[in-house]
Amino acid sequence: MAYAVGHISGGHFNPAVSVGLLVGGRFDKKDFVPYVIAQVIGAIAAAAVLYLIASGKAGFDATASGFASNGYGEHSPNGYSLVSALVAEIVLTAFFLIIILGATDERAPKGFAPIAIGLGLTLIHLISIPITNTSVNPARSTGVAIFQGTWALEQLWLFWVAPIVGAIIGAIIYRILGCTCGCKSAK
Repeated sequence: MAYAVGHISGGHFNPAVSVGLLVGGRFDKKDFVPYVIAQVIGAIAAAAVLYLIASGKAGFDATASGFASNGYGEHSPNGYSLVSALVAEIVLTAFFLIIILGATDERAPKGFAPIAIGLGLTLIHLISIPITNTSVNPARSTGVAIFQGTWALEQLWLFWVAPIVGAIIGAIIYRILGCTCGCKSAK
């Protein structure tokens, strides 16, 4: 998707990424709210399509199945605690923003950002699916939580707070460590 629409929208479909880019000085604050609204609407629409497909199987129940919702405690795929989920989502989202900011820095090799970002996101999923079912994207978490409808909505706060905190941390780290005097990415 980054190759397909990156030149149109910046290719970010994630409110945490928008926050990180804003903190990192790469996103205009006037565009922030419309982007987040579009990201959440898009995630809900995508979850609706998945729900439509999944409901075509006899016996499908979004509430009972969890519908790929993010969770901690008894709703974590492997029973990880709230603290484990919080730390994983913060740290992995921070790393994701560092990857995004580094790969899209004007000093980075041209044309490789989508590959670096995609591979980074793949690794993040491989690490955190057993912990939380991988969020790092509050919009994605919201879309499926709406269709799951019970515990996923109760736990949704973590999957907004942790990725946003992680994005802010990642952007600050990149601004401190990723820049030399006068580089445009620090402005």
